[in-house]
Amino acid sequence: MAVNKSKVCVGFIVLGVLSTFFGIILVFVGPVIINDQVVKNTMIDPKNELSYTMWKDLPVPFFMSVYFFNILNPKEVLKGEKPMVEERGPYVYRKYCQKENITFHPNGTVSYREYRRYSFEPSMSVGNESDVVTIPNMLVLGAAVMLEDLPSGVLFLISSTFKFFKEGPFLTKTVGELMWGYDSDLVEFLSTYLPGMLPSSGKFGLFLDFNNSNTGLFTIHTGKDDIKKVHKVDSWNGLKEVKSFLMSVLQSLELVYQRSGKMKGIPLYRFVAPKTMFANGTDYTPNEGFCPCRQSGLLNVSSCRNNAPVFISQPHFFNADPVLQDYVLGLHPTEKDHGLFIDIHPLTGVPLNVSVRLQLNLYMKRVPGITETGKISEVVMPMLWFEESGYIDGPVLTTFHNNLVVLPAVMQYMQYIFIALGLVTIIVASLVLYKAKVSHPHTLRGGSVRLHVACCTVLCIT
Repeated sequence: MAVNKSKVCVGFIVLGVLSTFFGIILVFVGPVIINDQVVKNTMIDPKNELSYTMWKDLPVPFFMSVYFFNILNPKEVLKGEKPMVEERGPYVYRKYCQKENITFHPNGTVSYREYRRYSFEPSMSVGNESDVVTIPNMLVLGAAVMLEDLPSGVLFLISSTFKFFKEGPFLTKTVGELMWGYDSDLVEFLSTYLPGMLPSSGKFGLFLDFNNSNTGLFTIHTGKDDIKKVHKVDSWNGLKEVKSFLMSVLQSLELVYQRSGKMKGIPLYRFVAPKTMFANGTDYTPNEGFCPCRQSGLLNVSSCRNNAPVFISQPHFFNADPVLQDYVLGLHPTEKDHGLFIDIHPLTGVPLNVSVRLQLNLYMKRVPGITETGKISEVVMPMLWFEESGYIDGPVLTTFHNNLVVLPAVMQYMQYIFIALGLVTIIVASLVLYKAKVSHPHTLRGGSVRLHVACCTVLCIT
């Protein structure tokens, strides 16, 4: 009976050694396996059905929320008083994106065009597209600043043209018209006799070119040659450097780490916009390319908007020079409501929750010779701000959680379980064997030899 017990103990010791050895192997091999899975699921490759489908057709809801600054005192503004505004909205649109004309290149890049479409979501909006708001007329007040250096006779002719086409300093239109365009005789006239002066003909709208359109030909890195470059833009419409409205902003966007956190059990790092993001060239040298500059907190994008005096900022002039808020009544910036952020999964770099918030502003002032400008005081006038947001949810979130949270955690726990189980088995079996040896020293001598040989064999194998 004692000999049989010794054989059982030897067997358990061998199993303990193997379990411990397997656990130690997992400690070194586990991270390699996880990293391989991360690379496989992050790289843009048609062979990876799940990740490729997620990249090609955005599977999670993405929304654009628009807030207008309705001017409450337009007559007083023409007399030189401070503008008083009230925020109207949000007017929420569901954004649908689909990549087409996808072409993979031998140098580890892929080209595509992303088509986008917006659909109004009444249930998520405060108001509807038939709401009427009053904002500055960019065609009049923007043109006045652009042309202020022309001879007085020419300015008088321009002012007369505005009057002929019944274009005043302010627009009172529905949200739908301001967003997607309204018929304008002035725009039609300029398009006919001065082609190329405006980007569209017949209609004028702040988001006219956004709906049912594509974002141009993007070429990005797939991560095949270097996973650190995955999704990095190589070129846009064949250009390495671009000058378009949002593209210019996003190309220069550099976020800074704020904190760690979790979203439904998934770890994340939150990155936010630094105060220098829209700082002027004097305060922050890298932004010199977007000058002529005004106060910090504004980015000059006039070259992207047909030289109109247009600036972008964070909503309500958040993180901007306080003087900008002093010029306009009704602004209340807070980080919670107006800060820009992106939550990223630390291991993969996949965005989990994104909120890009930007404000469109028009620089306006009195221009002698153009009577439509009245006695308007010099001011950077907020017109609207919008938020593009989206987050991983539903089946996509479940799959992401299982593959990149549950699986790595299971592997990590398993390696320590194997090591602990192996060590406990070895210790318990050794104690039992020792007690049996003490109780029957002569009977177990041969068993001791076999134990020594078995342990040597296991060590040789390992």
